[in-house]
Amino acid sequence: MKIVTWNVNGYRSIVGQNPSKRYDKVTRENKLFNFIQRFEPEIICLQEIKADLEQIDNELQSPLGYIPFYNTCKSKKGYSGVATFTKIQPNDVKFEIGIPEFDQEGRFIQLDFEKFILFNIYFPKGYTDHERLDFKMEFYEAIYNYIRRIEKSLENIIISGDFNTAHTEIDLARPKENINTSGFLPIERKKLDELIDMGFVDAFRLFTKEGGHYSWWSQRGRARENNVGWRVDYHFVNRPMVPFVTNCYMLPNEMGSDHCPVVLEISDNLIK
Repeated sequence: MKIVTWNVNGYRSIVGQNPSKRYDKVTRENKLFNFIQRFEPEIICLQEIKADLEQIDNELQSPLGYIPFYNTCKSKKGYSGVATFTKIQPNDVKFEIGIPEFDQEGRFIQLDFEKFILFNIYFPKGYTDHERLDFKMEFYEAIYNYIRRIEKSLENIIISGDFNTAHTEIDLARPKENINTSGFLPIERKKLDELIDMGFVDAFRLFTKEGGHYSWWSQRGRARENNVGWRVDYHFVNRPMVPFVTNCYMLPNEMGSDHCPVVLEISDNLIK
């Protein structure tokens, strides 16, 4: 069973409703649906969709065979937003953590299945001038408090999404140059430490220990071709979930966004 997380940096572009441009090449290819058709994940979590549902053409709102769930930004058009497409019908779906200032930005979807809970979360950026750094830190804390309450029921939990933070020095190509850059600030990195202290595991690091693996690259200076990137997209699982994890890896050659898909493979026993 494959669960994919992918920050698509604009849903209408990646599905070809709006033209997308990479260097001098303009295309209307539906890169998202083509990927889903080839890769056949059971669930795909998308972040930064930047569109309300009514702005998306009907035939592009979800790929064939998937149940779509959208949570879009209520305070600003074309900003933030997440979507989850699933082949498996969830028992319950939640779109809010109960804090209006965070809920209005459309950063959260929770799917409750029979044997596990899946969170699709788009954590805020802190930005280079740190204008939203406090908001980002408060969002982390609010999400963690919410998950602490959920975990008391001893559920298997998966947290998938764009955390907008590189955890350790091997999670970005140029750590020394970015020590004062939001996304690698000590206070941001400590938030990922805190998640691990809560009993969660970075699933990718169960299988890959070395550096040089990234999920986001700047669109300037051919950073992707030179693999000058950051690993900011994750699947975290709690300890009861670890025995069910069979693989976790990235697909850096999958184009369509400045991020690449990150894949979590789990035992089919969790859906039977």
